[in-house]
Amino acid sequence: MEEQLTCKESENIIELVDLTRVFEDGMVAVDKVNLKVKKGEFVTFLGPSGCGKTTTLRMIAGFDKPTSGKILLNGQDISGLPPHKRPVNTVFQRYALFPHLNVADNVAFGLKLKKIKVTYERSDGSRFTKVEKLSKAEIAEKVNKALKIVDLEGFEKRSVSTLSGGQQQRVAIARAIVNEPQILLLDEPLGALDLKMRKDMQLELKEMHKKLGITFIYVTHDQEEALTMSDTIVVMKDGEIQQEGTPLDIYNEPANSFVADFIGDSNIFSGTMTGKLKVRFLNKTFECVDDFAKNEKVDVVVRPEDVFLMDEGKGQVDGKIVSSIFKGVHYEMVCKIGKTEVVVQDTKERKVGDKVSIYIRPEDIHIMAKEFTANKYEGYITKKNTVVFGDGEFACDVTQLYPGSFLDEEGYLITAEGEKIDLTDVDVEVEVGLKDIDLNDVDTLEEEGGAVGNIVSIIYKGDHYQVIVRTDENEEDYVCDTEYTWNENDRVSVSIKPEAIRLKLKEEVKR
Repeated sequence: MEEQLTCKESENIIELVDLTRVFEDGMVAVDKVNLKVKKGEFVTFLGPSGCGKTTTLRMIAGFDKPTSGKILLNGQDISGLPPHKRPVNTVFQRYALFPHLNVADNVAFGLKLKKIKVTYERSDGSRFTKVEKLSKAEIAEKVNKALKIVDLEGFEKRSVSTLSGGQQQRVAIARAIVNEPQILLLDEPLGALDLKMRKDMQLELKEMHKKLGITFIYVTHDQEEALTMSDTIVVMKDGEIQQEGTPLDIYNEPANSFVADFIGDSNIFSGTMTGKLKVRFLNKTFECVDDFAKNEKVDVVVRPEDVFLMDEGKGQVDGKIVSSIFKGVHYEMVCKIGKTEVVVQDTKERKVGDKVSIYIRPEDIHIMAKEFTANKYEGYITKKNTVVFGDGEFACDVTQLYPGSFLDEEGYLITAEGEKIDLTDVDVEVEVGLKDIDLNDVDTLEEEGGAVGNIVSIIYKGDHYQVIVRTDENEEDYVCDTEYTWNENDRVSVSIKPEAIRLKLKEEVKR
């Protein structure tokens, strides 16, 4: 058993153990990330801007130092090693080529600075070691080999300024692999290329990975790149790993609504489990293959290509086509069922206005536990009998803290037993429903208080949007279900009606 465990562990070239990076301003960029990367694997960190993927890559490269946690290379802690002492090379989005050098000299630049230990044997049989630079012949051989791998043979004397963006990117990769690193890190290297060249380079990078046989760790926000090239995808959000797995697993079995929304197109509905392997959404009960507790509120994910259109009355639930767009390979149609929109992808078009029916197979219905059911905070009562939580101050009904109580003219709370209580600075637990939060333009912050933040996430759920607003000071989140359309990064104010704020005394206060 011990031998098998050791063998399995030796497959991992990189291990991240509780890896954390907190910036000087207190922002947590990476939060206790744990990950194992196998030798020769193509791993992609995927996520939106600010999710922590590039910071994680920079810590592996040695450009950023972890605040806490470890980076293990073949089992050895390299967290404190400088970049030049790690068997790692990085390719950036901006290639940073030297414009005054030709292709061969750009690729050879690192080799000319490199020193290696060479062992010699004296005539008496004794040996000694010298540190020497590589010879011109050795450098030329390595450069030619690297250029062959990136398909740039014959370009040795060309000026890099005459090359296309894709060719410059290949030069940057050749310069990175010429040192024969154990790991190649790629930080959005295709970002500067046009769409067609980017698609071509995706396939070429995958082919290079096969030729080299080394570990690739790739960073991108482009889901197509991740799905096309990766052996393993690591989906990140807010400095945490949301899910890791093969492209097929990530696409077919998303761990939560964020992953489902970020990877490919998805219909995401709110549903309720009505029995064993039965879920109700779209005002209809469907059979499914995921088992959750009866009456549990869930999120239901159905991919657009898994919704089949039939003639009216012949499917599971009827609707009407309200939109149809030709996307080259298929038509993307929107079927309206009640107030809910269902996106359908099919090679056969149904016209706008057509009455249809939809059919969804049980195995194509993916059930997930709801990530958010309510907003919960810790707060305290002010001398004005308002409540402070989530970086905001809100009017509220403090009498709910003591059943049968009321406020006297001076603002003191009088309990049902006649006790007079000053609630100033009393700690409370606060709960607010997802539908009880109103968003407005930031300049319309109401007089009774509220909070201000930026929209960091928007997920469409068929008949409403689920929006997350994050405040500046303590990065508190407000999750809101709204029918109104907003954009990511919009700055908004958060308002909540007093009667929608549910308060409870903290346990230690009660005691």
